[in-house]
Amino acid sequence: MSMGYVHSVEVGSFVDGPGVRYVVFLAGCPLRCQYCHNPDAWKCRGEPQDSSAVVAQIARTAAFLKAGDGGVTVSGGEPLAQADFALAILKGAHDLGLHTALDTSGYMGERVGDEMLTVTDLVLLDIKSYDPETYRRVTGVDVEPTLRLAKRLSDVCKPTWVRFVLVPGLTDDPANIEGLARFVGRLTNVERVEVLPFHQMAKHKWEELRIPYPLENTPTPTPEQVQHVKDVFAAQGLPVNEGRFAPCGPTGRGG
Repeated sequence: MSMGYVHSVEVGSFVDGPGVRYVVFLAGCPLRCQYCHNPDAWKCRGEPQDSSAVVAQIARTAAFLKAGDGGVTVSGGEPLAQADFALAILKGAHDLGLHTALDTSGYMGERVGDEMLTVTDLVLLDIKSYDPETYRRVTGVDVEPTLRLAKRLSDVCKPTWVRFVLVPGLTDDPANIEGLARFVGRLTNVERVEVLPFHQMAKHKWEELRIPYPLENTPTPTPEQVQHVKDVFAAQGLPVNEGRFAPCGPTGRGG
């Protein structure tokens, strides 16, 4: 049992792992991403909850999730900001026989212990950029902890989906994209790369919180721009925006 702060819950998501997902968004995050969808989750607020109560709620939907070939995803915020709480939820879902996923930026990857890896079936690793200066401009923190976690996940052969948000004028520099593609292409555990186009859907949250929104005038990338980035990843032999399994172990991908 562990106590922690839940920002929100979504039942029936199809974009946070395979199948139908029960997504627990935890509060708290050390990053300040310019395109953050949940700036209201940066801090831990409200009444703390008992992990056993969260798992009990999940248990009520277990049959539905299994029928939809889905499971439970612990997201945020940054779930590793509440690592013990995240572990308790993942372990509870794992004990229910549900597929489990951890959605993380990787910045607090040193908090991922062996037990967490054991009860986590899939890691959704959000790599905001590869170039260190770009990454710091996007997030306010350093990229190296995320890259270390990515290498560790590869070393232990933990299935991973890599996510990259394409933001015109911010993350779209060719050297940044090509560097990330080469890095990911050398990993042996990546089942899927998701190239996510930036959009303005979170703008109202920033305005409601009276936080200056830095991307107010940034456009959504065109389909052609998104396809070009997909092609860069695909050139490294990576499955892009599809669920095909990439066998773990040496694959000859990348260089």
